[in-house]
Amino acid sequence: MSDFRAARDFLLHADYDTARSDFRWPEPAEFNWALDWFDEVLAAETPDAIALKIPGKVAYTFAELSVRSNRVANWLHEQGVRRGDRVLLMLGNQAELWESLLAAMKLGAVIIPATTLLTAKDITERIERGGVSHVIANAADASRFGGGPYTRIAVGDAYGWLSYHDSTRAAEHFVPDGPTRAGDTLLLYFTSGTTSAPKLVEHTHASYPVGHLSTMFWIGLRPGDVHLNVSSPGWAKHAWSNVFAPWNAGATVLIHDYQRFSATELLRVLRDERVTTFCAPPTVWRMLIQEDLASWKLPLRTAVAAGEPLNPEIIDQVAKAWGLTIRDGYGQTETTAQIGNVPGEPVRPGSMGKPLPGYEVVLLDVETGEPGDDGEICLPLDPRPMGLMSGYIAGSGEAMRDGHYHTGDVASRDADGYITYVGRTDDVFKASDYRISPFELESVLLEHEAVAEAAVVPDPDPLRLAVPKAYVTLAPGFEPGEATARSIFEHSRRELAPFKRLRRLEFGELPKTISGKIRRGQLRDQPTGREYREEDLLK
Repeated sequence: MSDFRAARDFLLHADYDTARSDFRWPEPAEFNWALDWFDEVLAAETPDAIALKIPGKVAYTFAELSVRSNRVANWLHEQGVRRGDRVLLMLGNQAELWESLLAAMKLGAVIIPATTLLTAKDITERIERGGVSHVIANAADASRFGGGPYTRIAVGDAYGWLSYHDSTRAAEHFVPDGPTRAGDTLLLYFTSGTTSAPKLVEHTHASYPVGHLSTMFWIGLRPGDVHLNVSSPGWAKHAWSNVFAPWNAGATVLIHDYQRFSATELLRVLRDERVTTFCAPPTVWRMLIQEDLASWKLPLRTAVAAGEPLNPEIIDQVAKAWGLTIRDGYGQTETTAQIGNVPGEPVRPGSMGKPLPGYEVVLLDVETGEPGDDGEICLPLDPRPMGLMSGYIAGSGEAMRDGHYHTGDVASRDADGYITYVGRTDDVFKASDYRISPFELESVLLEHEAVAEAAVVPDPDPLRLAVPKAYVTLAPGFEPGEATARSIFEHSRRELAPFKRLRRLEFGELPKTISGKIRRGQLRDQPTGREYREEDLLK
């Protein structure tokens, strides 16, 4: 644990160049982050600091959450939860989620986070594929669970389920049944999957708790910060920025719990709760810039975006309103933050930044496998970065090949080392023998005032093989039709080189995964609706 603390303290005070050259991952043989870090350091040394706050509902200090999770751990053990058992945790942004996460970790159980949006079929698949022995869910969701030999625990009253509330009567002191090996499995995540069925990603007691030191450094978190991250439980980004990164720093996790998203309400929470560090996906940032941001005076020190590439237009609008530069970053469910624009370093709009401490990044040509300045983002496996998954449960052969972990994402690197996202290996396409990056075209489209969201895919063409086609969701106040389509085509013609120009366009809502990522593959396959063509509207 002393090595972990030393590494964490080093990153709290190091600049980028020093961190890149001198940081080394701690490599503990035994490590249980909930016991060795949360309890022994955060709860012991800063007992009265706020660990978790959900405005209007709960505010736990580190000491209070330590005791509360001890009670839950003892009670779960009484119900039969043992080291290595797999626990499906399907809760919303509520205190019981964090209590259960810490409790399961203390027990050495394996946590399978799940979003509350899952259907009954999804739940059955996860229970079967995940080898689940125990389930913790809200009583309101109990009806979605079918039969099976697993323990059922409900927050609230559900017929035939154990009551989570009974944990309040358990002992407040927890004694583990033995040491936790750093390489033991801690988390199993089902990826969201934009083109295929979800994969089951395995992380250890080291890869996420220790690995998220890189995420802490990218966000720029400090002890005492109030950190708000907009993310839904069940996905890896929730663990990134609502558990490990802020608590590695000793910051407060502030949760904005909402039933229906409102940009105005989010801004109010940022202001009233004195949030200092903020993370949101580009989808949320696109909604925020529809508001009069300049009229909101916020205490933010820094803000970041992750989940999908951040379009330069968003960075520009926020900078004009708040004098604050949103910093993009990159990582996956399979890793912690790998690449990022970090505090104190110049930001190049459109770029994800540079490799973060502890990560070496190479770009391998998709066809030849040769390293260069354009290609698939890959991580050398020697030395293996701490924040990389153990592997996929069903096998990792394709992802872990030729001495590298292959992310499936394509990028380019400039002379100064800044890395810019191009697209998924299966999203980049050729038109008239030119390689087209959907992200680049989408960023240009978002600069048009009528465009709220856009997705670009190849559309078959007898002459050019394929041409860029955009599916556009309009901003409030704009109507689909020839006039709007013509204006967007004119914008594309002004801003893009001829070989990149938008040639076809449809209006409508974009299909997304359950975690909010655009399903471009579905757009490529869906029947054409009311399509507008550049050659018909512009002569």
